[in-house]
Amino acid sequence: MARNSTDTKEKLLDAFDILLDKQGISGATLDAVAAKAGVSKGGLLYHYGSKAELVKGSLERLDKLVAEDVESMKAAGKRLHLYYLETSAEIGTPLDRSLIAASCLAQENDEAKSALRRTREAWFNALNDHLGDADMAMTIQLIGDGMYFNQNFGLSQDEALAHVKNVLERLGL
Repeated sequence: MARNSTDTKEKLLDAFDILLDKQGISGATLDAVAAKAGVSKGGLLYHYGSKAELVKGSLERLDKLVAEDVESMKAAGKRLHLYYLETSAEIGTPLDRSLIAASCLAQENDEAKSALRRTREAWFNALNDHLGDADMAMTIQLIGDGMYFNQNFGLSQDEALAHVKNVLERLGL
């Protein structure tokens, strides 16, 4: 049975992103990625010839996932800003893992910093287009940032989103 090249590449990127999160940049070696993905090092090198290519693949995947997320935001119609807030605290998703990996990479990699900037701009632009108010769009984005931070560090309060929705309702949103 032939192996699916796309599946193998995704397994390798998943392993790379997980290792970045758990062990940092120095722990996400080619050997560790191959082992974590259950692929030979030769198999890894066939798909990604270097750590730089793994980084590039990881950041390209982030861009793709963000584009899909923005489309989902737009599909929410009048609830776009609420969709953004409701999904801001989701952890363990492919998008979350990609964001964490890019954040780890951004400590040493300018392309990762650029990818994170593009991510923020894409979300801001969707919010701003929807709300027609840059200040409100930035406020919603910052609230989402806080919810994401709290969730990722185990500081989340279950009722936080309800409080935010109450305030937005009072603002007519």
